[in-house]
Amino acid sequence: MSQVALDAPTERTLNKAGGGIAKRQAIGMARSVGATAAVADAGALLQWSTTASGTQAAAIRFTSADAVGVRLGVLVRSLPDGAVLRFYGDAADGAAGAAGAEVETITAEQARATIERNLNAGTDDVTAHTLWSRDFGGSATTVQIEIPAGAAARSQVSLAVPQLSHLVTTAQSALAERSIAKVGESESCNVDVSCDASYDTQSRSVALMEYVDQGKTFVCTGTLLNDAAGSGTPYFLSANHCISAQSEASTVVTRWFYRSTSCNAASVNPGTQTVTGGATLLYQADATDVSFLRLNAAPPTGALYAGSYFGTVDTGARLAGIHHPSGDLQKLSVGTLVGAANCSTGECTETASGSFLRLNWQQGTTEGGSSGSSVLHTLDGKRYVVGQLLGGVASCTNRGGNDYYGRFEQSYKTALYRWLNP
Repeated sequence: MSQVALDAPTERTLNKAGGGIAKRQAIGMARSVGATAAVADAGALLQWSTTASGTQAAAIRFTSADAVGVRLGVLVRSLPDGAVLRFYGDAADGAAGAAGAEVETITAEQARATIERNLNAGTDDVTAHTLWSRDFGGSATTVQIEIPAGAAARSQVSLAVPQLSHLVTTAQSALAERSIAKVGESESCNVDVSCDASYDTQSRSVALMEYVDQGKTFVCTGTLLNDAAGSGTPYFLSANHCISAQSEASTVVTRWFYRSTSCNAASVNPGTQTVTGGATLLYQADATDVSFLRLNAAPPTGALYAGSYFGTVDTGARLAGIHHPSGDLQKLSVGTLVGAANCSTGECTETASGSFLRLNWQQGTTEGGSSGSSVLHTLDGKRYVVGQLLGGVASCTNRGGNDYYGRFEQSYKTALYRWLNP
């Protein structure tokens, strides 16, 4: 197996939450990989061997020193029919590819479908052809290519790895250690969702969402949405300032049931599930900062579909949000609708006819990573999605600060009805 090693980055500071009031969270930086930036250079490192089943395989292990996770950006120009890309990290004993290591698999057919979706959305050629792996925790990720037997198949392999994303914090590293020490970065006033069993159902519809934008990895939050037919289609609601392009949607990794084992426990739920495969961007709009996706892979068993409400919500209504502040385990915020506003990612202006709900929290708050999370309104004893988070100025030290959620009923009446209630 060939090895490509990058030294620790000299600059490790991330502008984690970005500018303005928007609350997406950066967790990884883009790094160029000169050794495999060109197809010819990457091809020279592929040391082919025959597998027990008669196919051919080659692998390259990439290390980025001091990373707690590594996502590889593989530029795929061509693959033969029957080819498979496999990504994996190092097992606990340090042996790459050891038994028990998690593996992400992308077939040639899946790769072509992702590239086609990207190109059809107008993505530039290089970005469209770049497939991003998930991370596996730790400073190394390996890509293996398996192809059918014969020289003809080898001649059809044309790929490079010009870039990787060096993660400085990640859910995967916390899962490996079963401790919240790695990701328990959210502010102290946040409320553990595990402490209120009445929100367990809604908690199961919420996922931490990791994605790549120009080589940088970010986290936001999203919600699995039901449609009127109860079809089980995995519609996923988040924020436009998180996912605004198909190329970003194609990199989406979701983590489900990512919460504590019990109320305020210092341990991660061992039932946390990771889903890869990206998503298809169906609709996005600045007007309500909405991003509406369809996951390309089914959510895990136990995930539940949230209901939505496309009526108006009265000022003074008590609302709640479930989210992943700073990419942390799920938290619960409870507050009051105090008005409306018109917003950009930079600021909001209060107006009664605004396209955003304006909230003040009595319990908890939101942070970078909470972006895209739904706010819930209770009707007849049931909770319904009525908006998704843009951001705001609320914090543990600014209890009077407001947060702003794009109004779901406006997004629904403008476009989302075409999928949710055609």
